[in-house]
Amino acid sequence: MNQIIFHWLEPLGITAEHHAWLYWIIIAACLGMLVYVADILYQRLLIPVVKKLTRTTRSTWDDILLNNTLLKDLSRLIAPLLIAFLLPVAFSKGDSVLGFLLKVNAIYLVAVITKLLCTLFSSLYELSNQQDRFKNRPLKGIYQMLKIVVICVALIIAVSILIDKNPGYILTALGASAAVLMLVFKDTIMGLVAGVQLSANDMLRPGDWISMPKYGADGDVVEVTLTTVKVRNWDNTITTIPPYALVSDSFQNWRGMQESGGRRIKRAVYIDMRSITFCSEEEQEELRRHGWSKDLERDDEFVVNLHLFRNYLEDYLRKHSRVNQNMTIMVRQLQPTAQGLPLELYFFSDGTQWVPYEHLQAEIFEHVFAMLPAFKLRVFQSPMGSDFVKGGDEVSGQ
Repeated sequence: MNQIIFHWLEPLGITAEHHAWLYWIIIAACLGMLVYVADILYQRLLIPVVKKLTRTTRSTWDDILLNNTLLKDLSRLIAPLLIAFLLPVAFSKGDSVLGFLLKVNAIYLVAVITKLLCTLFSSLYELSNQQDRFKNRPLKGIYQMLKIVVICVALIIAVSILIDKNPGYILTALGASAAVLMLVFKDTIMGLVAGVQLSANDMLRPGDWISMPKYGADGDVVEVTLTTVKVRNWDNTITTIPPYALVSDSFQNWRGMQESGGRRIKRAVYIDMRSITFCSEEEQEELRRHGWSKDLERDDEFVVNLHLFRNYLEDYLRKHSRVNQNMTIMVRQLQPTAQGLPLELYFFSDGTQWVPYEHLQAEIFEHVFAMLPAFKLRVFQSPMGSDFVKGGDEVSGQ
């Protein structure tokens, strides 16, 4: 081809010593022009047509999959493909320059295809997040692992092109150093296996509230990647946990509570056992008059005030508008202790939001403490300094 070119340029007085560099300039200019024209046609014609087609469809998967980044990565394939096709035409077969240029172009083509595949995996991850079935699955680590595999394969192919060897030889050499590779990529491999286990067993999803005191984590899962799980704690700090730690160690996931629609309240009031006694007829009548013991029979002689108080509290909880009536409601006694008799309230709030939950809990126990004297009951409280003082003088021996 060079003879044909310089036959045309001979009337211009081009000498033989100028042939080499001038030939390079002409070839580079021709290839550059062809690549530029092909890229302009792709950018001005093909991309607008693809975008128009994706906008006309009702589905959204094509808009996500064929995004601007993916279309631009596709345009980068034009140059190496044209060069790979035209270089053998421009150079004679067996030319050393041709072999070198083809190697460089092949390596560039491998790099462009690798970038395109990584972009495709990113689009597939975004597409999976739009699906109800997969959007709460920790799939990011799996897609990251796929990108790593593609990059490793691309590196092997690029090295095999440079040294003119079959990729199988490189894989054989890597197999001999598998122990070293396992040591280098230990966290990555363990993270991949843990990510698959977390996803397959539905143990963790982005957005879940988890507690893991060992790592100081107590908050919402922000992101699950190949090597880390990011947790935004309630004080807005970020804790990172290795994925394999979530599989090997124990952690608490509050998703079940959030999905149930009710959050448990389980707290005890310690009753002074010296205040537990039988109610007199006058006390029983007083409780009836206020409607605090409607189920009390007139002829009940031996009625314990704590029994009435337990029944009153259960009735109060069952009538409360913000207590979940579809879940367990119970007021029970626990084992007596040196601090008194624990009277435990066990129920669920009608909602899972933190602030309303705390307000409901405070409201109910404020009511409990306020109602204790009406049933002639006292809450246990450790003695204070003022408990040993009477009329300003210390009371001793009493």
